[in-house]
Amino acid sequence: MDSITNDTIIFGLLAFILAGVFYTQKHKRLQSFYNVVPAVLLCYLLPAILVYLKVIDPSESKLYFVASRYLLPAALVLMTLSVDLKAVLRLGPKALILFFTGTLGIIIGGPLALLITGSFWPELLQLEGNDAIWRGLATIAGSWIGGGANQAAMLEVFSYNKNLYGSMVLVDVLVANFWLAILIFFVGKKTQIDHYLKADNRSIDHLIAKMEGYQKSVRRVATTTDLMLLLGVGFGAVGLAHFIGNYISSHLPYWFPVLEDPKHILASITSPFLWMVLTATIIGILASRTKLRSLEGVGSSNLGSVFIYLLVATIGMQIDLRAIGEQPVLLLIGLIWITIHSLLLFLVGKWIKAPYFFLAVGSQANVGGAASAPVIAASFHPALSSVGILLAICGYIVGTIGAYFCALLLQVAHNL
Repeated sequence: MDSITNDTIIFGLLAFILAGVFYTQKHKRLQSFYNVVPAVLLCYLLPAILVYLKVIDPSESKLYFVASRYLLPAALVLMTLSVDLKAVLRLGPKALILFFTGTLGIIIGGPLALLITGSFWPELLQLEGNDAIWRGLATIAGSWIGGGANQAAMLEVFSYNKNLYGSMVLVDVLVANFWLAILIFFVGKKTQIDHYLKADNRSIDHLIAKMEGYQKSVRRVATTTDLMLLLGVGFGAVGLAHFIGNYISSHLPYWFPVLEDPKHILASITSPFLWMVLTATIIGILASRTKLRSLEGVGSSNLGSVFIYLLVATIGMQIDLRAIGEQPVLLLIGLIWITIHSLLLFLVGKWIKAPYFFLAVGSQANVGGAASAPVIAASFHPALSSVGILLAICGYIVGTIGAYFCALLLQVAHNL
């Protein structure tokens, strides 16, 4: 039987998978299983398994685009409607420390990974000119510190051979998604990890308790009017965020002509996606200061979580498990790279006694960006999704600069 390519059918399968996971999660006989394997991990891996078994073929699918451009900004607005920004800011500097630690881990991890693998496979370092591997790895650094716009900027800046670029994209997607799966898996072990790190969770627990208390105080049975308001606020904000994001991104080169050069170090800030996400987040925060905040009582954050899990399922479709063995040496570089990144995060996290939440979100704000940072944050608690998106925005801002320095170090490692 041919693979399913129809997006309507694929979307139905994804919705059925998500419903099945959440329904079985409540089953007493499966509690021990879900204590080991978090539900969100299954929401991520089961679509990947369907791709591996050739049940579905997502190569022409638009579902990830729809989820990331429509559902993600709606989720950001709905999940930040009831946020207490002052309480979020009181989480302290540890989140930023671990975010920049993650950035440093990527900057130094790539050159170290290239040195290690180059000592065993010297032919990797024999390619010169536009084919040189360090140029391709620079594009991965752009993606992992910032996002797609930063990756494209690095491709232009260092003129990597576009015929070889596909293998770098493969490594980027496979390793980043593999790392996301690991982070999600250990969400179920966060208590044990925090105990080992001797982490102080009081600020996080206070934020969650405050959010849950507010939810209980305004909770009521939703009417059709309430649900229409949720959709109106959520997707009305999506439309506004796209309008403002497109306007700003298209006019920035006019206001600042130097940004017309794709090789400029700040060219990535012209990304429409960056401004769309930033605008949606600001709309949600501003709305949380109005009477719209009471929509939390009819499940605004729950609806936002539904959108996030649909996004998770479409992210899962991006990874083709069959492709893992196609570029073994390049994949090894990526795995060593992400290992250095994670070890540095863990060491600094242990040193400053930071909770696993800050470690996971700080990492994913780099490696995954705005599409998956709120996913990992919301897997701890919906109230924490705004922390993920705010850090991801930092990644877009420093992405090109950090990747540029990483590329310089990669060039040095290549020439040693």
